Amino acid sequence: WNLGAICSHDTRSLALLANTILGRKELHSNMSRPCKGDGLQAMAACYASLLDSIDGVDKEASGLKATPERAAKALQFCTSGYQQTLIEVIGDGIFDENHDEMVIVKDIDIFSLCEHHMAPFIGKAHVAYLPSGKVLGLSKVARVVEMYARRLQVQERLTRNIAEALIEAIHPAGVGVVIEAMHMCMVMRGVQKVNSKTVTSSMLGVFREDPRTREEFLSLIQH
Repeated sequence: WNLGAICSHDTRSLALLANTILGRKELHSNMSRPCKGDGLQAMAACYASLLDSIDGVDKEASGLKATPERAAKALQFCTSGYQQTLIEVIGDGIFDENHDEMVIVKDIDIFSLCEHHMAPFIGKAHVAYLPSGKVLGLSKVARVVEMYARRLQVQERLTRNIAEALIEAIHPAGVGVVIEAMHMCMVMRGVQKVNSKTVTSSMLGVFREDPRTREEFLSLIQH
């Protein structure tokens, strides 16, 4: 709003400006009021309140009566990675092994929630590392991906989280991670580009320093 552009005698414009400012203050005030309590019941109460705020929704319809509880359980599952740690996820899955060639686990399905709109993004992760005396159980690679994906995320950070976790766990000579994903916040709303994909990478150690290692990884995940 450009106050200088509003003439002093234009009471209608001034009233519109005042209502807009007050409306924004009320909106931010309401947004700052958290649902009371913790856990599943509080989340379900929040979902019930959300349904109440949507015009035309009959919360007592048979298909919606249990929706707040179902939605709360689904959100708890999709954010369960916050309750996990790297040590717990890997467990006893680290092994001494004299293997110095690249290990790749590719096409790992990922399902995560964008922290900006809490809309899903879905895709695949490709993870590689160059061992340095230790290898990680193959299923543990997928579980590390899963732990970080089950949090409110942005794809760039998710990619880096996975790479840094492998460095921390087994201290390899290097790690490469590539994620390809489709973001529902770009597909279902906003620009609505249904065929768009986002590709992110994180290269650490020799994967960053040695172009040949990086090119080998990128070539192998294309097959």
